[in-house]
Amino acid sequence: MDRFTALADPTRRSIVEMLGERPLSAGEIGACFSASAPAISQHLKVLRGAGLVTVEVRGQQRIYRLDPAGLEAFDAWLSKVRRFWGHHLDLLEQELAKPEPGEGGNDG
Repeated sequence: MDRFTALADPTRRSIVEMLGERPLSAGEIGACFSASAPAISQHLKVLRGAGLVTVEVRGQQRIYRLDPAGLEAFDAWLSKVRRFWGHHLDLLEQELAKPEPGEGGNDG
């Protein structure tokens, strides 16, 4: 599953936001939702598969944290989109700044 599809789910977006504050165990993440532990586990699996989170096993615990590489891919995409729109909005601004035919003070 790609990163955008993974984040289409509101629960997964919430998990990513939580992990943006600090790494959390699967139990800490699950305690914040009314969903079952297997459902949360499935969400975490999707986020791992999309390259958005990493997991570290510490004894019986699994500690999840955001994967910087996955977030950098979003940044790269956003930069590309911003460049496209920035350029096109500049062109629009130039076009709108041109005087309308008949303007320019020579109407009389």
